This record gives sequence, structure tokens and C-alpha cells, in this order.
Amino acid sequence: MQHVDRLAAQDPQAILVVLPTWVGDSVMATPTLRALRNRFADARITFLMNPNLRELVSGGDWMDECVEWPPIGTRSASDGPRMIANCQLPIANSLPTPRLRLGFGYEAPRSYWGLVKALRARRFDLAILLPNSFRVAWIAWCSGAKRCIGYGRDGRSFLLTDRIPVRNRRGGKWSAKRALRTSIKMGTKLPVRLGRYVPMPLVEYYADLAEAIGCERPGDQLQLFTTPDCDEAIQRRLASVGIADRHPLIVISPGAKFGASKCWMPERFAAVGDRLIESENATVIVTCGPGEEAIARSIGGTMKNSRSIGPSPRPSDPPGPSLHGRLVQPSVGPSHPWKGEGAGGFVFDNPLLTLGELKSLIRRCDLLICNDAGPRHLAKAFDVPVVTVFGPTHPDWTSTSYQKERIVRVDVDCGPCQQRVCPLGHHQCMTGVTVDRVFDAATSLLQSHLSQHADPR
Repeated sequence: MQHVDRLAAQDPQAILVVLPTWVGDSVMATPTLRALRNRFADARITFLMNPNLRELVSGGDWMDECVEWPPIGTRSASDGPRMIANCQLPIANSLPTPRLRLGFGYEAPRSYWGLVKALRARRFDLAILLPNSFRVAWIAWCSGAKRCIGYGRDGRSFLLTDRIPVRNRRGGKWSAKRALRTSIKMGTKLPVRLGRYVPMPLVEYYADLAEAIGCERPGDQLQLFTTPDCDEAIQRRLASVGIADRHPLIVISPGAKFGASKCWMPERFAAVGDRLIESENATVIVTCGPGEEAIARSIGGTMKNSRSIGPSPRPSDPPGPSLHGRLVQPSVGPSHPWKGEGAGGFVFDNPLLTLGELKSLIRRCDLLICNDAGPRHLAKAFDVPVVTVFGPTHPDWTSTSYQKERIVRVDVDCGPCQQRVCPLGHHQCMTGVTVDRVFDAATSLLQSHLSQHADPR
């Protein structure tokens, strides 16, 4: 690995780290974030990140403060930044009020001009760019940082003082004609999206950057933290339906922000959930993010063993049996009896879990079943077994050495296409994944996990 020149006679005192956009990508960056914190232990580290990552980084000690990109829809040139430290987080008008407190400085500028002013005021010695976008390099250059370090790609090299070579770049010039020739040779109906870069694990991609800066090369063990308020909120919500201490606890996360092509069919998630309830006496919770409510409700409506619940408890409600009345027992046929108190399926959609609460829920569950999306990486960070259904995306981009994951996928001649929506309309990469394969992977992981955590009494 080529190293950049010695940063300075003394280590940098103020460092800007720009985080990736996606939740999963940011989780995969955590080994590098830890390496940076260890290498520059005395520096003041500032994260520049999207608002959606606010609760993802909460509880972590990688940084001293966070600055947000201006929210879309509120980027007025005349609005300046607002600064908060050690208190309830500030928010733009378009954002929901968060239910957490962070113990570090936090700034949410409401315009790009406000963002530039906020960054320049910090007089950064070093800016480290994890994303590849031109916008990130431009804002780092505008920040006035003495050194800007990132990958030399996407037409932004002239904005960087230190350009790190990209070792997974494909040889030769890539073009649509070359892609078409490849697709014809492979007998596919559309160009296969090989792209300009050979798939490599993002954890290794970020590790190359950390090593080039002089950090000890990090491994691929992901790391996250929860906060007491989110842990308490999940405890209260589980207690409200009588499953606060229920095991095995299985979480199904059926959404994917990337696009519909990543989503396995809701009726198949429902079938797997029912079989786990009946065979493993499990409690199954279906979660969803904004815009994914219909998917989660479809799963709940299809499951034979689903339970309908009312609104979740308010923060002022005491935990315990007094809230059990919110549970509405469904009408279940004699062939599908409840498998013990608390067994059954629940949809947590009213209200939606915050990202911080989702972290707390996944941390305490026994198994996660999901698509190739952000929650998958939360499970790995908390050492929770996870079954991941893959479709149009290449597993090599997100692979790690984590031993408690089972990837379920089928090979198709048109993939992995990396498309958000199936261009051929048949979605064979997902329809080919059967309920039996996912169920078998789930029971294997679950039984191994439970045997290792069995009560010795």
C-alpha cells in the first residue's frame, strides 16, 4: 500500500472525516473509524454526515463532534448554522424530533454556505474522504483543510492534495459498447453491469485508505453502540405486548432503500416467519423504515400467526402488564394454535422504530432475517446471527469474515445487474430464492445460537 507523505512534524490536531451516505456503508466503515481514532487519539475528529446517520453513530466514541450536510429542501443560501453541544439535538424544519442525546458537539447547517462557514471555522489540518463523490471532494476543498486525502477517481483528483490509487479499477477504458459485447458473448438480453471497478469488500476499500494515512490496518469486525434511552424505549415497547423477556426473538427486516429489486417477496417472509413460530416457538417482529410500511403490513396480514397491536406505549407509560391490554388477540384456527405465551408475529409500524431503536432491538434479538440492506450490517456489528437474501447485488462488495451470516441467493444469467428495478421484469434472482432455503438457513443459525446461549441451569 502506497503511503502519503508524513502528515506533519506533529500529528494533525483537527481532522474532518466525511462518512458514506448509506447506513450499511457507514457501518462497514467502522473498523476504519476505530483505526483513525486509535492513530490520532489526541486530535479533535469531526464527522461530516447525512442526517440519516445521526442515530447510527450515537453512543460511539470515534468522534468529538458531528456536522450534518444541509437537509434537502432547506438549503437556503441565507440560513446559517446552529450549534448545540451536550443537549437536545437541533433539527431542520423538515426533520422529526430525535429521541436521543449526544455527548459531543453537534452542528446542523441549513445551507451549503452555512456548511462551508462551519467547516472553515474549525481550521482542519486533515480531511479524510470515505465516499467517492465529486461533491465530497469539493466541500472538503472549500473547508480549507490543509490536506485532503481520498481516492483519485470520479474526476475529483485535482481537488485532493493526496490521491490514493484505486486498486480495484478495471484495466482499460470501460464503455457501453464493451458492455454490450460482453452481454452478447454471455447470451444475456441486456448488458451485464460489470462496471469500472472489480467488486471488493468495502471494509477492505476503506482499510486501504486508513493504511495509506499511517494507521494500523484494521480488520473487518464491525462495531456499533446503543444508547440507554433507545434500549429503554425498546424494553418498554416489548413489555407493552408482553414479550419483554421472550426468546427466541427473531426480527424480519423486509425493506431496502436501494430499490425494489433488492426486496424478497413479502409472502415468503411471512411463510418463513410462520414456520419459525410453529417449529421454534419463536416471537417474530417485523420492522420497517419510512416508506416500507406497506411491505411490513403485507407480511403481517399474510402470516397465519400474526398478532395485531395498537399504538406503542408513550414515553410516560410505565412498563409492565398494565399495557398488555393494547394486545389484540386474533382469531386463529385450531390448526394454528399459539405456541406458548408471547409466540407469534408482531409488526412494529405504529410508530416506526427510529434507527437507534432498531439498533437496540437487533442487539437483543436471537436472529435477523433481511435483504441485503443496512440492518444486515447492524446484526454483524452486534454479533447477532443473520440470514441475508441476495438478489441483484454482488456479495463481494459487502463481504466480511463474519461467521454467523448465511447468504441465500441464486445465480442467474442476467446478474448481478446492480439495478434498482429489474429491467427484464421477471426478478428471477429473487423469485428463485425459496422459502425452504431461507427457513433451513434460519433454523440452522438459530439452533446453533441458542445452544451456545442455553441457560446452564
